[in-house]
Amino acid sequence: MPAPTKIRSLPDAVADLIHDGDTVAMEGFTHLIPFAAAHELIRQGTTDLTLVRMTPDVIYDQLIGAGLVRKLVFSWGGNPGVGSLHRFRDAIENGWPRPLEVDEHSHAGMANRYVAGASGLPFAVLRGYQGTDLARRTTTVSTVTCPFTGEVLAAVAALNPDVTVIHAQQADRDGNVQLWGLTGVQKEAALAARQVLVTVEEIVERLEPHPGGVVLPAWAVTAVAEVPGGAHPSYAAGYSVRDNDFYRGWDAISRDREAFSAWLGEHFPTRKRQPGSSASASASTSASVEEASAR
Repeated sequence: MPAPTKIRSLPDAVADLIHDGDTVAMEGFTHLIPFAAAHELIRQGTTDLTLVRMTPDVIYDQLIGAGLVRKLVFSWGGNPGVGSLHRFRDAIENGWPRPLEVDEHSHAGMANRYVAGASGLPFAVLRGYQGTDLARRTTTVSTVTCPFTGEVLAAVAALNPDVTVIHAQQADRDGNVQLWGLTGVQKEAALAARQVLVTVEEIVERLEPHPGGVVLPAWAVTAVAEVPGGAHPSYAAGYSVRDNDFYRGWDAISRDREAFSAWLGEHFPTRKRQPGSSASASASTSASVEEASAR
């Protein structure tokens, strides 16, 4: 009997792998950001999520604004080259559309947390967090004393997302994935997760090696969805270019609640209402967004 295929439609893969209350990492540094998968979460109304990401930019601003996020684990947040993430700021400063818990780290700390998770270790050790108050604001940073030198070092708890979602250029029909160009911590985030969903520009019969390419073997991948342009407005080297106009335009959309609600209603008219039983704020937020979108 042939093995079941890993190739899925994006709606089916998201519905099967990502559930209310999950911890989800969506990685991609400037390049190969999995926007299409995030947008499918908005359509399906998957809520009470803990989102993990180095440099959460517009992709998480959209999910936070849609009222789907309970907690954000991150290092730095902003609209690259433009300014603030206004839906993120509104959630932190005003609790709109719902209060947002945060666990903030340095880039080095986040990368080391993924590495520890990918390595099956409970924590990672680094020289960092000195001179900041980040360690006093989280339970996921501590210190250890080196048994060889006596040096006191920072220790960060491993990250093991329920699901990691990435975008890549290619996958073959067996579920092997290849990405190249500007890569971040996609490999580490994938290997640290319990399940991995990859959207790709195309399915190919055979992966041809690319200089500097990263190959995720099929055993590390749970599902693959073919979604050309799935990284837009970011880009996929060799397939698309970054839509800088979108990033600039997002500032005005996200700055105003009504403008954002109108954008949400225009682009996701069939999205499911967020369940009200898991968070009282979700129900009121959903009603507010629907009302504003209908104006």
